[in-house]
Amino acid sequence: MISEDMVRSALMNVIDPEIGLDIVNLGLVYKIDVQDTGKRVDIDMTLTTPNCPAGPHILTQARNEVMALGEVYKSLEDVNINLVWVPFWNPSMMTDEAKDELGIY
Repeated sequence: MISEDMVRSALMNVIDPEIGLDIVNLGLVYKIDVQDTGKRVDIDMTLTTPNCPAGPHILTQARNEVMALGEVYKSLEDVNINLVWVPFWNPSMMTDEAKDELGIY
């Protein structure tokens, strides 16, 4: 069955093209919920800004990366991305590795 860690790993392949880092280390992924014994994955995530020009691309890529897990885990039927704005993203949500990469101390 698909696990939260597997989904998180898949989402690490989604790179914000403006920043050059993955959405997990940027702190954009708030919640991952694997439901119905792996049939559905619900993801709560945000973007760095509400007007992010790369937003549609990031959301599509996130869904596609998780759906690709269905090639191995045949029970996966749907991935639902919930775009949320609470809490509003800020740089303190990034991992230490992402902060180091961007020179934020």
